[in-house]
Amino acid sequence: MTQTLHIVGGGMAGSEAAWQAANLGIPVVIHEMRPKVQTFAHKTENLGEMVCSNSFRSDDSEQNAVGLLHWEMREADGLIITTAHKHRLPAGGALAVDRDPFAQSVTDALKSHPNIQISYEEISSLPEDGQWIIATGPLTSSALGAALQAETGAEALAFFDAIAPILHADSIDMSKAWMQSRYDKGETEAEQKAYLNCPMDKVTYEAFIDALLAAEKAEFHEGETAGYFDGCLPIEVMAERGRETLRFGPMKPVGLTNPHQPEVKAYAVVQLRRDNALGTLFNIVGFQTKMKYGAQTDVLRMIPGLENARFARLGGIHRNTFLNSPTLLDAQMRLKTRPNIRFAGQITGVEGYVESAAMGLLAGRLAAAEILGRTIPQLPQDSAHGALVHHITGGAEAKTFQPMNVNFGLFRPLEGVKGGRRGRKDRYKGYTDRAKAAWSDWLGAQRLDVASTECEDD
Repeated sequence: MTQTLHIVGGGMAGSEAAWQAANLGIPVVIHEMRPKVQTFAHKTENLGEMVCSNSFRSDDSEQNAVGLLHWEMREADGLIITTAHKHRLPAGGALAVDRDPFAQSVTDALKSHPNIQISYEEISSLPEDGQWIIATGPLTSSALGAALQAETGAEALAFFDAIAPILHADSIDMSKAWMQSRYDKGETEAEQKAYLNCPMDKVTYEAFIDALLAAEKAEFHEGETAGYFDGCLPIEVMAERGRETLRFGPMKPVGLTNPHQPEVKAYAVVQLRRDNALGTLFNIVGFQTKMKYGAQTDVLRMIPGLENARFARLGGIHRNTFLNSPTLLDAQMRLKTRPNIRFAGQITGVEGYVESAAMGLLAGRLAAAEILGRTIPQLPQDSAHGALVHHITGGAEAKTFQPMNVNFGLFRPLEGVKGGRRGRKDRYKGYTDRAKAAWSDWLGAQRLDVASTECEDD
C-alpha cells in the first residue's frame, strides 16, 4: 500500500502540493486548522483563500519572471494557476481573479479528488515519522511556530505584512473617478479600462500625506521589531520615507487621462482594481495599511471620489513568520534535521501567491517521487521554479535572508545564449526561452519515468 503524504495547511502552497501528489497516485491528507482555529485574515472556510490582494500579477511569460512562473505551472497542470484563469477579471496585463469563486473552485477540486482527504484540525508539533509537507504560510499557528523554533534552535525570523482595504463600487463618485488602465494597456476594451482612477491635485495630495503621517497606527507588541517586505510596504511606511514616495509608487499619475478634465494633469492618482466578477467590490491598489480602523476611513475618504466610500473590508497588518531556508532546508526542500518533513509556500521565504503555489507544486512532486521510490531528475536552475528554489535553499546569503519574489535577478547569466548582450527586452526573452525549454525537458523526463514504471509493472 502506498504511503500517505500529510500536508499541513490548505492555502496556495498546500492546495497545490496536494493536487500534484494526488495526481501522481499518492494518497494525501490535508490538515487544515480552519474553521476550528480561525485567523484574523481569513473570511471563509475555503481552501486556497486569497487573504490579501486578488492579483497573481503579470501573466506575460516572455518579459516577466512571474508570468514565466505562471507558464511553468500551467505546463505542470497546476491547480492554482488554471483555476485562476477560470475566474479571471479584467486587470490590464495582470491576472486578477474573483477571489471567492476561485477559492470555492479550488476547494471543490480537492474535495472531489479520489486521492485526497481533508482533516480539519490543528497540527501543533512536528511529526516524528511519515512524509509531511508543512505549508502553513504567514499565519502559522503559535504552537507550531514554537515547535519549529525549538527544533531549529534559532530565533524566528519575521516581518510584518499588510493588507489593502476593499470598498463597495456603488459608493464611489464616478463624476470624479474614471475607468482606464495605464497607457490603455490591454487587448480588449475591458482590459484597457480595468482600473478605476481617483485624481489628486497637489494641495489634496499634500493634505492626504499630512493626514496619513498623523493617523493613529497599529502598535507592535513589546519585543517585536518591525521589518517589512519591500514589495508589500504599508502606505504609511512609504510616506515616512519621503513625501513624494507615493507619487513614484502606487500613486504615480503617468499613462492616464482624466476624461472629466482632459487638459489637467493629475499630481497623483489612486487606482482601484475590481475585486469580484460582479464588479461590486474594488480594492485600493498598493494601499496596504497599518492605520487603525477609524483613522483608515477618515484618511481614505480624503481621496477624491471616495468621500462617501463604504468599506467591505478595512486594511490590517499581521506577523509573517518564515524559515531561514538557506540554513535549514536542503535542495529537496526538506528540513535537514528531519528529512521526512518538507516545507512549501511563504514559510520558506518566498513572497506572493504565485511563488507560494509554485513551491507547493515542487514539494508535492518531490514528496511523491520519494514515496514512489523514483529518482526525479534534478530541477533545472534555469527554470523559474529552479531559480527560485535555488535562491531560498542556498543561493541567498543566510545572514541577510529576506522573503523574495521571483525575478530575473535570480537567474543565471545568459552568457553564450542568444540575446545575452542585447537590451533588456531581448535579455528577458532569452531567459524565458531558456527556462521554457529546461522546464519542458524536466516535466518530459518525469512523464517518461512514469510510463517506464507502468510498463515494468505490467
